Amino acid sequence: MSTERIYLDHNATTPVDPRVLEVMLPYFIEIFGNAASDHIYGLEAKRAVDKAREQIATAINARPDEIIFTSGATESDNIALFGIAERYADKGDHIITCVTEHKAVLDCCRRLEQMGKQVTYLPVDQYGLVDPDDVRKAITPQTILISIMTANNEIGTIAPVQEIGAIAKEHNILFHTDAAQAVGHIPMDVQSLHIDAMSLSAHKIYGPKGIGALYRRRSNPRVLLEPRIYGGGHERGIRSGTLNVPGIVGFGEAVQIAQWEMNEAASKYRAWTQQMYQQLQEKIEGVQLNGHPTQRLPHNLNVSIQGVDAKTLVMHLKDIAISTGSACTATSPGPSHVILALGFGEKRADSAIRIGVGRSNDDQAIEFSTRHIIQLGLELRQLIRT
Repeated sequence: MSTERIYLDHNATTPVDPRVLEVMLPYFIEIFGNAASDHIYGLEAKRAVDKAREQIATAINARPDEIIFTSGATESDNIALFGIAERYADKGDHIITCVTEHKAVLDCCRRLEQMGKQVTYLPVDQYGLVDPDDVRKAITPQTILISIMTANNEIGTIAPVQEIGAIAKEHNILFHTDAAQAVGHIPMDVQSLHIDAMSLSAHKIYGPKGIGALYRRRSNPRVLLEPRIYGGGHERGIRSGTLNVPGIVGFGEAVQIAQWEMNEAASKYRAWTQQMYQQLQEKIEGVQLNGHPTQRLPHNLNVSIQGVDAKTLVMHLKDIAISTGSACTATSPGPSHVILALGFGEKRADSAIRIGVGRSNDDQAIEFSTRHIIQLGLELRQLIRT
């Protein structure tokens, strides 16, 4: 193992798996047709897109015609929230979400409020869990949508999605979930979880950046969406634009590989994160776990180290890449809105680090990184005390 650079931020993004790149390469030069063209070049591209659509649908127990390709989970969130809010405006104007959602959902909700919609932001407990009873209590006759993410991108807490989906179905309300951090890492079944719309992203599962999907249920109930991008009627009129065929092919392959390797990977990653947490606790006084101790993504570890500024720690680690939170909020000043929502205050939020293990790591990298985080944490704490 080379200890020159170690990547421990797999929640932010992942390197493209060589197996994924291999299946993508022909679609840049050899099979380069537009999937909407009727000639042989277009038909070749369309067959590749259809295969990827089927791979993704199979992974989540959906139908291929329920998969809409987008540029990523952020766009999928936008299509779901705005598309449903506009299409069902005659039925109601109330949306239920959660305070720890990704900014792609929260910012959409803020904009919808500016447009006159009503939004309820549910609190979470100290582990980052939404109480399904709070969801039920928040429902009004005007509620048209519930949007709760499957797994939190910062603390890894997995929401009680099945219970929330059942509540939504019971009240004839659509249920959307941002599953960018979940698909490919934990089992996802849109039927048993009662999910009506779901956002997915390739670059969280060793696929290429710039490609994602929105699952949209087409029966029981049929989810209707107002388009967000016009111009040709691609993707069943929901998301127009020439399809990114190489990206789509890579997405499909990445999802399939992730499904094959999910159980083995989860076992290995869980052992690594538990090992890191145990060693951090043993060597540094005042290390606190952020998120649920068991109901969490296996590859995520988020801890606060009392008396240590997280940004300073991350900066001084140099060749070991960890983060202080979501990459999508890196330019936002102030502590993490997710950690603050747990109710522990700004000091704990300011000292929170996120570690995301993955395929690019091995046992040596985990051991090396843990030692250096401990060493630097102790040094920084000593500097503050002196």
